[in-house]
Amino acid sequence: MNGQDIGDAGQQLRQLAPQVLGAIIRRFRDFADAEDAVQEALIAAANQWPREGVPENPRAWLIQVASRRLTDHIRSETARRRRKTAAALEFGETVVPEVENTTGRDDTLILLFMCCHSALSSASAIALTLRAVGGLTTVEIARAFLVPESTMAQRISRAKQTVKASGAPFRLPTSEEWTPRLRAVLHVLYLIFNEGYTSSEGGDLQRPELSREAMRLTRALHELQPHDPEAGGLLALMLLTDARRTARTGEHGELIPLTRQDRTQWDRDAIAEGVALLTGALSRGAVGPYQLQAAIAAVHDEAARAEDTDWPQILALYDLLARMSENPMVALNQAIAAAMVHGPAAGLAGLDALEKEGRLAGHHRLFAARAHLLELGGDRESAIANYRAAADRTASLPERNYLLTQAARLRDGG
Repeated sequence: MNGQDIGDAGQQLRQLAPQVLGAIIRRFRDFADAEDAVQEALIAAANQWPREGVPENPRAWLIQVASRRLTDHIRSETARRRRKTAAALEFGETVVPEVENTTGRDDTLILLFMCCHSALSSASAIALTLRAVGGLTTVEIARAFLVPESTMAQRISRAKQTVKASGAPFRLPTSEEWTPRLRAVLHVLYLIFNEGYTSSEGGDLQRPELSREAMRLTRALHELQPHDPEAGGLLALMLLTDARRTARTGEHGELIPLTRQDRTQWDRDAIAEGVALLTGALSRGAVGPYQLQAAIAAVHDEAARAEDTDWPQILALYDLLARMSENPMVALNQAIAAAMVHGPAAGLAGLDALEKEGRLAGHHRLFAARAHLLELGGDRESAIANYRAAADRTASLPERNYLLTQAARLRDGG
């Protein structure tokens, strides 16, 4: 197996992991043990597949290996405790799945809703789902929530125990359960997409496999709920944003900002589909945050050149969005839009207010935005300092390189 094949196998494992976890939880009803068994199966695959080749049905292979590992664990625990409960007898004798019963079903969407259980707080549900379905690390999730890693690790652990204790059935929610869980599921898919579109750490700016999986699941959700305006709005947002993916990086993976992208590389079919979805969602009357973000993305996408961007319309949309969202990133982008309409001083005032609130204290994006606006205002030395401060605070190598390049450009008089 060559390097490309190994890379493809690794990507396939990441995509299959939540599907396999869903199948194992559906059979064993134990979230924590199921997750451990799936991790063991993934490790086995990572060791065997490069040597022996990817099996004909990789999903069934992983389910069978994970099931056997969990069965062995249950048997071992039963022997150690010198007793056999009815559940252990059932699992020990009947749970190993036949390949033909595991080939066609994708439990990922059900797993999404199960993780967003009503027994969990919204923050805990979203964190658990990002871990189980999105495959994000605890560090990545902590960054998305702007909390310490240790705090997030405790939150995820407690969430697993809560789901286990609840005895929640593995199924899609009832009509009564649907609405409250749907909001959490949409937010999870939004965060998974964002991590794929701009990775929070590592050597690659983007993780396309995450973005594609988020889009796949959002499309499946939209098909289940075609009249939900926010489900349509989120899918539109993803399409309109992902349409720029190819133009966001250069030949060597370097970051290319929106203003300098070759817009002929943008996916016009994806933009057209996104605009059509957004138009349909807005026509239903209940405007939500994802529809507004999709509308902002559409304004950017429809500008033939960066200088043609309708910034007053974008600012108006951010003003509406800020009224219904407490996300500090919304406030940051609102400040940037204000600078593009009213001048750098207006944007810097918005950033100062955001910093005083403490919601983005020390975050690299706050320093990067301030550097950009200081540069627009002609304060080169302060812009250089903020570009460097932003570079010091990001764990993304492409972002760090871009920020240092901007600082060097200003230092050299560019």
